[in-house]
Amino acid sequence: QVQLVESGGGLVQAGGSLRLSCAASGRRFSSYSMGWFRQAPGKEREFVASISWSGDSTIYRDSVKGRFTISRDNAKNTVYLQMNSLKPEDTAVYYCAAIAWGDPSPSARRYDYWGQGTQVTVSS
Repeated sequence: QVQLVESGGGLVQAGGSLRLSCAASGRRFSSYSMGWFRQAPGKEREFVASISWSGDSTIYRDSVKGRFTISRDNAKNTVYLQMNSLKPEDTAVYYCAAIAWGDPSPSARRYDYWGQGTQVTVSS
């Protein structure tokens, strides 16, 4: 079983930055594709970014391209989401997720493991 624990959320003003971290248990982390999703109140969970096991391939939703960067450190079993130029519409609970076998994906159904989430609030 894989456990994912997110951290780094908080309250920030519009235009500010936050870096989310997701620490994973298990020895196979370096073989997983990883992703970040978010869910705002009253809305469905939506894809944010995904990264391959090697870090060579990434996918982003259009609204965060150029502002968010996903990365990983396999030696630390950790994936990151650097969020810059934050906007109030980025406010949501952010979730980390892992695909045990397969390429990065924007589809939540492809992910096998999920964290509990961390709250990000962007004030205007």
